[in-house]
Amino acid sequence: MKVYKTQEIKNIALLGSKGSGKTTLAEAMLYECGVIKRRGTVEAGNTVSDYFPVEKEYGSSVFSTVFYAEFGGKKLNVIDCPGADDFVGNAITALNVTDTGVIVINGQYGVEVGTQNIFRTCNQVGKPIIFAVNQLDGEKADFDNVLENMKEVFGSKVVPVQYPIQCGPGFNAFIDVLLMKKYSWGPDGGVPKVEDIPADQMDKAQELHAALVEAAAENDETLMDKFFEDGALTEDEMREGIRKGLVSNSIYPVFCVSAAKDMGVRRMMEFLGNVVPFVEEMPAPVDTAGDEVKPDANGPVSIFMFKTTIEPHIGEVCYFKVMSGTLKVGMDLDNVNRGSKERLAQIYCVCGQIKTPVDELCAGDIGATVKLKDVRTGNTLDEKGCTYEFDFIKYPAPKYQRAIRPVTESDSEKLGAILNRMHEEDPTWVVEISKELKQTILSGQGEFHLRTLKWRVENNDKLPIIFEEPKIPYRETITKAARADYRHKKQSGGSGQFGEVHLIIEPYEEGMPAPDTYKFGNQEYKMSVRDTQEIPLAWGGKLVVCNCIVGGAIDARFIPAIVKGLMDRMEQGPLTGSYARDVRVCIYDGKMHPVDSNEISFRLAGRNAFSEAFRNANPKVLEPIYDVEVLVPSELMGDVMSDLPGRRGIIMGTSSENGFDKIQAKVPLKELANYSTALSSITGGRSSFSMKFSSYELVPGDVQEKLLKEYAEQNKED
Repeated sequence: MKVYKTQEIKNIALLGSKGSGKTTLAEAMLYECGVIKRRGTVEAGNTVSDYFPVEKEYGSSVFSTVFYAEFGGKKLNVIDCPGADDFVGNAITALNVTDTGVIVINGQYGVEVGTQNIFRTCNQVGKPIIFAVNQLDGEKADFDNVLENMKEVFGSKVVPVQYPIQCGPGFNAFIDVLLMKKYSWGPDGGVPKVEDIPADQMDKAQELHAALVEAAAENDETLMDKFFEDGALTEDEMREGIRKGLVSNSIYPVFCVSAAKDMGVRRMMEFLGNVVPFVEEMPAPVDTAGDEVKPDANGPVSIFMFKTTIEPHIGEVCYFKVMSGTLKVGMDLDNVNRGSKERLAQIYCVCGQIKTPVDELCAGDIGATVKLKDVRTGNTLDEKGCTYEFDFIKYPAPKYQRAIRPVTESDSEKLGAILNRMHEEDPTWVVEISKELKQTILSGQGEFHLRTLKWRVENNDKLPIIFEEPKIPYRETITKAARADYRHKKQSGGSGQFGEVHLIIEPYEEGMPAPDTYKFGNQEYKMSVRDTQEIPLAWGGKLVVCNCIVGGAIDARFIPAIVKGLMDRMEQGPLTGSYARDVRVCIYDGKMHPVDSNEISFRLAGRNAFSEAFRNANPKVLEPIYDVEVLVPSELMGDVMSDLPGRRGIIMGTSSENGFDKIQAKVPLKELANYSTALSSITGGRSSFSMKFSSYELVPGDVQEKLLKEYAEQNKED
């Protein structure tokens, strides 16, 4: 195939909520470009985009699919992204390596929460946005209502380029107010009939044309002057104004399509080819050194690996964007992240499963390669002498977790390798082997996200696995001061073991004064601090140890051993075995033996004295509290708000955001285990939420009592 120059390449992300019809639209685009001879359907499982077994099983996109279309002498690289919010990582990746987002909206339902989330992501990464209102032939389609909804949510930058003459099953024509023509189709869609605008539509068309002209002129002072002088712009001038408006995010053009009937698709593609910005017209990406890297085909070769998949009969396929230079077959590149060398023996242009070998790809182009030795998603490969490195994709925090284990314990190592591979394919699948919880924790964006991984492991890798509710990382602390002493003495022939430690513990807070005097019963203990250790704990909080030994009761060389004993118990609190935090310990007295005292003796003495004091210091269990933000349609807000108190949630506030209600609450992690599924059930999948760790707080008394009983039962079984 032809080698396209940087100034002939446009990269587009196809986005939208689940059910908006992106995959069907992608199929129509490929058909219009002649890449495929017959359009497949999602129902038949024969589309170019959804070709993985799991996608055919679920009947919806799970992975983003890269395809290209040669149209009007230009190359359009398109990444079709899944619509489900659970797979948002694919959309974020796609937006970071493309230059324009086409957001598909279901003409029957209008703007959904998923649409707004995608719009927000587009704005965060500064990408131009084009809207395609699809399914205008649906029973409930209402373009005017959808357009009003879009303007309410996205603002006055929303400007229609087309409007349908009729919506619903009778949809077969629209007025294009950029070209000021009527487009109509026969029952099978395809090539349109282009005519003059009928007299009964002229007033509306001229009104919308004037609005489009004004929106285009606002982006260029010369065009604005001409618009004020002449009251009109030529077609080419309008295109130029719209292009500049797209780059500056000051205009959101709206198109009309019926992807299923192939109506309006070719016209939209003409706009993509003629108007949307080329790669070189967009702001240049910045490398990790903070330098802009322009897509210069004559510059040093640097490619960014943005996606990895395991495909049937091929193995690992690595997708990349050429950030700089001209990549040629057989080039040797350095992996700047892993310090290895790679030879790209084959490079391809990709269209779903179809991979077309090419000899070279210029800066800005998107391609794939296979059989690399040591490449991971997110790696940068440079030619010798080039030092570019890219790390510009930021993924959202997980919001659904499950503990995962194989049915057969001996398969643990195999499962670990599979999960690492899965993470390479989708970085929003996060795997953590928790020493604290003694579980492998799999985190993702939702229940469907993790269920998809489970299906693939069990069906593709033939490894049965079990999902369980993950344990909660509770913490333990104390609420008052307590004193204890412990003597460790052991004699068994020869040298023995002896160590005695007296200590006082109390709750620790930042900035508290040095210890002075404590009173327990009728006895007073005066502290004389010789030195203080502040030990930041990996799990949060601190252990502060004050050496208050006087008169050489314990030799200074045994203090580190005592601290080790204290840490033993901080790592396994006496209430529930959870990590302890925020404790100050004053070691004020003890005894040692000139022969039998050693480090292990004082470690054990310190550990046991601490345990006893901890139990007497009114210990409490702390639980992790998360800040939760829910975005929900106004009519469903009451249902969501009434559910949160049942989860021990405290509603902190509510607000409105572009036609949706936002609820902010603090909720214990324990109560969020199944929130993703519950919220989807309550709102019919029309809402989304995010969660972020806030703090550790005391659990209620009844919850603590239950946790203590569970821990006691567990220890009894062990």
